[in-house]
Amino acid sequence: MKNQSCFSLAFVLLLFLLLVSKWSSVEAQSCRPSGELKGTNAPPGQCNTENDAECCVEGQLYKTYTCSPQVSSRTKAKLTLNSFEEGGDGGGASECDNQYHSDDTPVVALSTGWFKFNNMQRCLKDITIYGNGRSVRAMVVDECDSTVGCDDEHAYQPPCPYNIVDASKAVWRALKVPESDWGDLDIYWSDV
Repeated sequence: MKNQSCFSLAFVLLLFLLLVSKWSSVEAQSCRPSGELKGTNAPPGQCNTENDAECCVEGQLYKTYTCSPQVSSRTKAKLTLNSFEEGGDGGGASECDNQYHSDDTPVVALSTGWFKFNNMQRCLKDITIYGNGRSVRAMVVDECDSTVGCDDEHAYQPPCPYNIVDASKAVWRALKVPESDWGDLDIYWSDV
């Protein structure tokens, strides 16, 4: 009897582990790389490293993506820091309105798959970002390009990963993240 209950418990545990691993692999496979981009060094003084931005490295291969995970009421993402001001590490003017935006305004750029969805329907619309036990609304003004990079238009930075919400300082302040921790935060977001 004791062996039978141990066997039953082991079977239930094994079944649970199989289901969890199956669910995890489905989520991880929701967006696969669409290609690679070979890095080039920026001309002297052309790579903007504001906000600890990474510069492309000559010869390094960077994954590119045309997709992002499906959006839900709690879409998992990485929040990164970006300047949308002229001369900031965000590169050129924002794609939605061809304007620069103050770092004191809650604005974001979304990875290509989320940004390009349904003919850029999120342009100049708000999303809600949940992180650090708080939430904030921010307007989508730009694409965090997951398909290209390492060029002047992209401030000589690598392509964005597929799951990025690139946010202004105003978003980080609203979430009350200590400045020393700005740059990379696990978040959820949703359309408003």
